[in-house]
Amino acid sequence: MRLLLAFLLVLGLGFASPAQASTGGDYGSPGPYATAVDIGAITTLYYPRDIAQSPRKHPVIIWGNGTFAFPVVYRELLLHWASHGFIVAAANTPQSNLGISMRLGIDLLAQRNSDPASVFYNHVDLDRIGASGHSQGGAAAIVVGADPRVDTILPIQPGPLADIDAVHGPAFLMAGQWDSIVWPALVKAFYNDADHIPAIYGEVRGADHLTVVGDPGPFAAPTTAWFRFQLMDDMVARAQFYGPSCGICTDSSTWSSVRRNAQVPTS
Repeated sequence: MRLLLAFLLVLGLGFASPAQASTGGDYGSPGPYATAVDIGAITTLYYPRDIAQSPRKHPVIIWGNGTFAFPVVYRELLLHWASHGFIVAAANTPQSNLGISMRLGIDLLAQRNSDPASVFYNHVDLDRIGASGHSQGGAAAIVVGADPRVDTILPIQPGPLADIDAVHGPAFLMAGQWDSIVWPALVKAFYNDADHIPAIYGEVRGADHLTVVGDPGPFAAPTTAWFRFQLMDDMVARAQFYGPSCGICTDSSTWSSVRRNAQVPTS
């Protein structure tokens, strides 16, 4: 059954505020925000529960599912991001490769942000948007990376039906060491082709194609750190990826391989 689900998933393949910076670098633990879920016809929103009383605007992450999967499959990861202050707009479609429903998530939040009757009114940071997804949804994250509204992408074990040449923002491409559905070599091919943008390849030690499903385990901390760096200007998180130390570059217990291209700042 596990192998069957894996096959189906890939088929068709500003400065941070003090509250946002309060994790102390522990990105694998829940953040400071209680969370809520709003299930709509096209998009499911995961967000800080008390957002209506928040003194700040919150960045956005749009999400694409693997083939025949729905946001509930990735609920723990999406809630984890929401607990760190992000609004996650997860496309409800099990066929996300074109990225259409992911883009509709941005449109929905733009409408909610301008609606005085919405809890999101004036609390959505539409200038800070990231895209992520798993398997086919990982490919979709690359597809929507061409959208000028999307600042950064984080494809998780992305399927092959995408062209990273059109992506304009930094990319963190994640593979699983033992993934037999989306082989690490396929993710490396995207990384090798992304020589026009800052790009990082990270291969999670011991991970297979379904490790991120349910309890996201080793995927929770680095994905959160990436988005906190890119969308919240978290400098502690930046040191995990950029600069001379590069925390993930020296963490052999979590990563079986890490590569950074020439566009990644080393200072």
